[in-house]
Amino acid sequence: MECPPAGPVLDDGTRRRVLGALLVCQRHSWDQGLTAAVLDGDGEDSALRALVGDAVARQLPDGRLAELDPACSVNGGIVGEYVDLVARRTGDAALTAAAARQRAWLLRSAPRAADGTLFHLVGPREVWADTVCTVVPPLAAAGHGDAALAQLDGHRSRLRRPDGLWRARWDEDAGRPADDRAWGTGNGWVAAGLARTVGRLPAASGAALAAELRALLDGCLAHRRPDGTLGDVLDDDASRADPAAAATLSYAALTGAGEGWLPAPYGAVGRALLVPAVASLDGLGRVSGAPAAPRFDRPGHSPEAQALLLLADAAARPLPGDGLTPDRRPRPRSPRRG
Repeated sequence: MECPPAGPVLDDGTRRRVLGALLVCQRHSWDQGLTAAVLDGDGEDSALRALVGDAVARQLPDGRLAELDPACSVNGGIVGEYVDLVARRTGDAALTAAAARQRAWLLRSAPRAADGTLFHLVGPREVWADTVCTVVPPLAAAGHGDAALAQLDGHRSRLRRPDGLWRARWDEDAGRPADDRAWGTGNGWVAAGLARTVGRLPAASGAALAAELRALLDGCLAHRRPDGTLGDVLDDDASRADPAAAATLSYAALTGAGEGWLPAPYGAVGRALLVPAVASLDGLGRVSGAPAAPRFDRPGHSPEAQALLLLADAAARPLPGDGLTPDRRPRPRSPRRG
């Protein structure tokens, strides 16, 4: 498989435009979490602290952080991870308490099925693939590995199809899929969630997740089109190309290769997946043709697509000592507890 040249995929000017477009977008709670990940990876400590402070200012009484839409149940989990991270770095007691309230919501208070599997929304009793990324890594990062794995088990049992791809939504009351389609971005959320969790678990559990992610990547790549793109619905050749799906799967593959728990060739796979995502950028630095926020029912732009491209680009940057760009600082790894 041909991949782009070694070194950063985005030059500094393009990366600034992509980040600028992200920062001026209206963002929801999950977007804030992804933006926090970007800022942390870039070493933007002051901006990260400002972001988590705003997330706490917008925390709902029940513990959900940065939540502008009370219908969303679990999407504040990602930003909660970074509220906790900044709290531990700074010793800020108010941030520590806010992160604890978010965890308590996920662990005890949020709506869930009889077996404990979280519903994505407040009201509809549906399990969504997206939750694998918004809940599993933050729980593992906070030291709740068993709870993280229990959520993954519950989601997998409902959403992973016999072909290994993940369906979008499950209707708990009906006991059947609410949307059986294998959305590209939905499978990307699962892949990113697994990638962000592997290093936060004991070795055996982490190795099992790494193997699961490898199988998912292989299943998604089997539907890669001749032009290198992935479909909005992976196994529907008539669906439009989705650059956000390519960026998300790129991030997962590059993280695994960079951290050493996926074989090195997945680094080349991840870099190749970045090509259509980067090619989609418009003159304003926006990923174009992704499922458009806020309803994700047409092609357009979204904050999550911006952030996912930036995360993938950071993961694609070489490590010191590899002989490529020795002046670059180390790319960030997925943060661990402690």
